[in-house]
Amino acid sequence: MEHLPLHPEQERAAESVWDYPRPPRLEPTSEHVQVFLGGRLIADTSSAVRVLETSHPPVYYIPLEDFAPDALVPVPGSTWCEYKGKAAYFDVVGGNERAARAAWTYPDPVTGYAPLASRAAVYPGRMDRCTVDGEEVRAQDGDFYGGWITGRITGPFKGAPGTGGW
Repeated sequence: MEHLPLHPEQERAAESVWDYPRPPRLEPTSEHVQVFLGGRLIADTSSAVRVLETSHPPVYYIPLEDFAPDALVPVPGSTWCEYKGKAAYFDVVGGNERAARAAWTYPDPVTGYAPLASRAAVYPGRMDRCTVDGEEVRAQDGDFYGGWITGRITGPFKGAPGTGGW
C-alpha cells in the first residue's frame, strides 16, 4: 500500500481510498484549496466539495465563482459518468498558459449530485500546482482520473498501469 507522510499541519486522520463508497459520496470541505497555472493563482476557495469513490483519491470540485475571471473556457465535447451524468469540459487559462480540456463540470448532474452543477474540477497534473491547506498535491496516475493525493490519503490508487479492471 502506498502511503505518503502526513503533512505536519494536517489535523485530520489518514484516509484509505478503500474505505470510500461506491457509488461516490459528496463531502463539503472547508479545506483551503488553491490552483495555480501560468504562474498565477486561478482558483482559491474554502468551499470545495470532495467526491469520494472507492479506489480513487478525492476529486475537489471548486465553486465556479472562485475561479479567476476567464480561467475556464468552455470547449466542445462531453463524457458520461454512470454516477454523475454528462460532463462538460473547459480549457484552463492562467498567465500565458492554456491547459486543454483540463477542467470539467456536470451542468445537469443526476439526482444526488446537484452541488456539482455550480462547481468545476481540474486535473492537478495539468496545472502548475494545486494545494490543500498549503500542501502541494500529487496527481492520480492515468490520463482519465482527476484525483488529488495528499499525505493523509492512502492507496493503492486506481489509474496506474494494470488497475483498469478494479
